[in-house]
Amino acid sequence: MRLPPRFFFSMRSVEGDNTTRAAGRGLTLRRAACAALVFFAAASGGCGGGSGSGKPVRVTVPQGASLGVAADSLARAGVIRSARLFRLYSFVRRDDRAIKAGTYLLRRGSGFGVVLDALRGGKGLVHSITIPEGYALSQILPLLTGRLGVPAESVGVAVRDTALLHRLDIPTPTLEGYLFPDTYIFPDGTTARAAVATMVRRFEQVWEPGWTARLDTIALSRHDVITLASIVEKEARLAEERAVIAAVYMNRLRDHMLLQADPTVQYALGEHQSRVLYKHLEVESPYNTYKHAGLPPGPIASPGRASLVAALYPAAVPYRYFVALPDGHHEFRSDYASHEQAVRVARKVWDSVAPPSHEETGRRDAERAGGSGQAAARRPRSR
Repeated sequence: MRLPPRFFFSMRSVEGDNTTRAAGRGLTLRRAACAALVFFAAASGGCGGGSGSGKPVRVTVPQGASLGVAADSLARAGVIRSARLFRLYSFVRRDDRAIKAGTYLLRRGSGFGVVLDALRGGKGLVHSITIPEGYALSQILPLLTGRLGVPAESVGVAVRDTALLHRLDIPTPTLEGYLFPDTYIFPDGTTARAAVATMVRRFEQVWEPGWTARLDTIALSRHDVITLASIVEKEARLAEERAVIAAVYMNRLRDHMLLQADPTVQYALGEHQSRVLYKHLEVESPYNTYKHAGLPPGPIASPGRASLVAALYPAAVPYRYFVALPDGHHEFRSDYASHEQAVRVARKVWDSVAPPSHEETGRRDAERAGGSGQAAARRPRSR
């Protein structure tokens, strides 16, 4: 005869079940209490309303940041009124661990639900991109590719957009010089074409109607002005010298002298050199202003507003030469003899800062007597 299975009874198991049930009831009660608290806050206006009607502000949620950190940032920016209530609200919705890192553009006074949905779904996520003055396309393209998360090929196509080139009357194959240096905020998912179009529109906003009228006075096209401004941007270290540097190049253009601008050689080389040496001056390129007269075919970088103004309104000075000093300022001269003297003084100053290399010393005897920029092999920059 088979006996019925034994039935084991343990007080420990009963106590464990009771403890689990009690903990569950406690958690439920806490969530209910939190929900009631948040509901009361919402009813009294503590949670903000809807999508918010205030000014959009930027809030950054760092990678790996907790909801508490995000809530504090949101409260400081005025997007929400209470960080504590927002944390409780997120706890009640069980979304306190599902936020995405990034920079968001959110309106002040937004409701908790709107803000939490944005953080969970990446809504309002933006990308901030700063284009410094004097950046060339070769530097801008990687920035757009990395920050927007778009293929490099799409950015390359965007800066060769024939519609934009035609609209701006650009004779060169790219938008070099026309992507205005500024800080841009692009929503997540922005395409390369849209970003480039925004930067071009910014250039068009900065360009003043009065500047177009000025072109006839200085006998330059807008493209010429942007090209000259880009050289000034690369040369100037002190703001007060921009208009003087622009004047030097304008005077050389009028006198049919070679510009002999080192930055154009750097651009022709396609890579940065710590110093432009004689061997670099032999590069075959229409951008090499040591070999080709006049302005280069187009800009070599994106000039800022100050450099554009300097190119449009150069200083009324007779200078045709300049040489750089270690502190960033230039010595300007009208004739070549006095320029050579300024170069000798500048060389001594540079040598006191850092002794010349063997390569530089050996080139001094080989320097040509003519021209204004043939001191390029030496440490002082000279035109």
